[in-house]
Amino acid sequence: MAEHFHLNTPLLESVSMSKRVGATVYLKMENSQPSGSFKIRGIGHLCQQLATQSKGVVCSSGGNAGMAAAYVARKMGVPATIIVPSSSPQLVVQRLQDEGATVKIVGKVWDDANAEALRLAETEGLTYVPPFDHPLLWQGHATMITEVAASLGPGVKPGAVLVSVGGGGLLCGVIQGLKDTGWSDVPIIAMETVGADCFNAAVKAGKVVTLDDITSEAKCLGAKTVCTKAFEYSQRSEFTIISEIVTDQEALQAVETFLDEERVLVEMACGAALAAVYTGLIRRLQEEGRLPSLLGPLLVIVCGGSSVDMKQLATLKHKLQT
Repeated sequence: MAEHFHLNTPLLESVSMSKRVGATVYLKMENSQPSGSFKIRGIGHLCQQLATQSKGVVCSSGGNAGMAAAYVARKMGVPATIIVPSSSPQLVVQRLQDEGATVKIVGKVWDDANAEALRLAETEGLTYVPPFDHPLLWQGHATMITEVAASLGPGVKPGAVLVSVGGGGLLCGVIQGLKDTGWSDVPIIAMETVGADCFNAAVKAGKVVTLDDITSEAKCLGAKTVCTKAFEYSQRSEFTIISEIVTDQEALQAVETFLDEERVLVEMACGAALAAVYTGLIRRLQEEGRLPSLLGPLLVIVCGGSSVDMKQLATLKHKLQT
C-alpha cells in the first residue's frame, strides 16, 4: 500500500492576488488532492493508523470528509458507510456512491448525521472516522505546511497564513504544521461565513459555544460547535489567530473571482478564505494594526471542495441574489 494517500500539492504564486494585497501571495492548491480537498491528508493518516484491520469505516460528512474517507477506504479495500445530512447536495451523494461508498441521509445538519455515525460505529463495530476533531487528523493536515516550507526553501517564511474554519480541523492542522516548522510566530487569519461562524462565536464569548442553527449556504463550514483544541489555540498567547467573518455573498463572489482569475472552481467554504483577499480585509487588518505589514508572502490554503459544480454555483447565485 502507498506510504500515504495524499499528494504533495502545487504551491502557486498568484499575480492578481499579489497585486490586491501588495505582497506576494502563494496558493497551496489542496483542491488538487484525489478526493478534491485537504481532508485526505488527515483522514488518510487516521485510517492508516486505525482502520487497517477494520471491517469497515463510517464517517459523517456534509461532503469533503466523506469523500476522503470513501476514497481511502476504496484504496484500502475496506467498506465505507457515509452519513450525510439532508442539506447535502445530490451531487455530493452521487460522488460518494461513485467512490463505492454506502450513503445514508440522516437529519438536517451535520450534528444529526454524526450522532448516527457514532451509533453505527458502536452497534456494527465499524471504525469511526471523525471529520475534524482528532489529533491524528491534525497530524495529517500538518503535512501541508511542511510541504510549503520545503517549497519556499530555507530562509523564507510566510508573513501570514489564510485559512477557512468549519469545525477547526484544518486550523488545528495548520497550527501543528507551523509548530513543526518553527513558524509558531506566523499570524493566522481564520475565516468563516456569517451563519456558520462557530469559531468566531467562541472567540467572542471566551468559551466554546454551540450555534442554534447553520444558516449559511457554505454548508461545508457547517459545524455548530468548533473543536475544543481550536478554541484553546485561540486563547494561547504564543499564537496570533485573527478570527474574521464574511457574508455568504462575499464568499460566493470570491469563488467567482477565483474561477475567473485562477481558472479553478472551489466551494463556498473555501471562498470564505479567498474573500479576505478580494474584499480588501487583509489590507484593512493591516491599517487597523491587527496584522503586521507582511514581512513575507501571504500563504493561502485553497482547501478545495467537491460539493460544487456550475449548476450548484448557479443555484447559489440565484439563492443569494434574492
